[in-house]
Amino acid sequence: SMGSSSMIEEEQYIWHFLTTTLFWILFRKTIQILPLGDGDSLNKGHSSSRYRQVLALLVILISGRIIRAWHQGGVNWTQLPDISKWLEQGGSRWIKAIKVLSGILITSLSLFAFSTSRLNRCFILVVQLFFLLSGCLVLQHAIKYQDNNFLASGGGATFIAQIIYAVLGIATCFVAVASPWMFPIYIHVNSSSNGQSPASQIAKNQMVHLLGGLKESSYLTGWAYMLSWSLLQLLLQQPINSMPILLLLLQTSASVIYFLNDGVARKTCVEVAALYFIGMAGHFGLGNTNTLATIDVAGAFIGISSHSTLLSGILMFCITYASPMLVLLSLVMYISIKDESHSRSNKTTNIGLLLKAVLAIPLLVPLCINSVLLIAYTIVLLQMRNHLFIWSVFSPKYLYVCATTVCVYIGVCIVAATEVYIYLVCSFRSRRLLSEPL
Repeated sequence: SMGSSSMIEEEQYIWHFLTTTLFWILFRKTIQILPLGDGDSLNKGHSSSRYRQVLALLVILISGRIIRAWHQGGVNWTQLPDISKWLEQGGSRWIKAIKVLSGILITSLSLFAFSTSRLNRCFILVVQLFFLLSGCLVLQHAIKYQDNNFLASGGGATFIAQIIYAVLGIATCFVAVASPWMFPIYIHVNSSSNGQSPASQIAKNQMVHLLGGLKESSYLTGWAYMLSWSLLQLLLQQPINSMPILLLLLQTSASVIYFLNDGVARKTCVEVAALYFIGMAGHFGLGNTNTLATIDVAGAFIGISSHSTLLSGILMFCITYASPMLVLLSLVMYISIKDESHSRSNKTTNIGLLLKAVLAIPLLVPLCINSVLLIAYTIVLLQMRNHLFIWSVFSPKYLYVCATTVCVYIGVCIVAATEVYIYLVCSFRSRRLLSEPL
């Protein structure tokens, strides 16, 4: 489809079709296995899990449809009305109200998400305080400076934006670095074990606690990545895009919740591909197209007191690829809910093999999908080098493909570095505990 200029200009329909079709198939299969009538007490827990899946799928489908209708992208149908045009016609007060509501909901979600963690309560309270402060600063910036362009370009707005950058950066790094150290590790040897030596019991116990530390730390760090990225986008994105940012966060977290409660033995590559489709569909749902004219340049100067091409370029990249990066960062939390590591822990005590089993598919699927698109479009570009629209359609699209490749590699590297660090810390703590007298 990328060999046609028309399909390149209307690429958003391809990703929306892939995302919607896949989740409608999952919705149909989930509905088919719902229990009919009143079951016994043993099946009540299973039934509630199925109903949670249905609710999560409804959130995914409804949020995706609203995001799709928010911006009428492409070329052929840009003149048609959409939700963003209706809000702009209604006045700035509606846009500000939606942005404030989105900020309140994202901040509330952060407080709730962190409260579900089983790590040290004092540590969780500090993290909640960081994100509550960040959310309040984002709301203050929106209320005070959104409707006044003169004040928005002044020193006060720049100073608040810089504080938001600092608080979000400190909070995210604090969670990523400190969370593996907060998980309690105990080494217990059962003397009545069936023929197992104390050394094998200790090794097995060590792997169990490594997996527990991985899951808890990955869960908390994944939420920190997603929520800090969403709050950052509320600051940088155009005010009209505040609701799509909230819906993308809900869509991504609902997908992870669905995969958590799903008892079907589905391949991990399908689930990761579904998350990747959400990210690409959301990329166009935020108003991005395959033309360079839709890049938001104004947001790239928020919080910058003096001209810096490098900093502005980084912020511009963050604004443009807000949705794909959000989905890639969610893979940290997705890894925490998968059970492949438990099945591997019963077969091996090699930490390196376990780490490969946990990271392989979640990291390879985005790389493979993006590599296929990059190679295919490189061939198309070479074949279309004499086409009439080579400079207006095909070349800008190739720039987007290359930038998407950079985004995928950055996201994958962040996920890999986070998981490797968590494993190293948990392994170090377990070995240090083993060196102490039992």
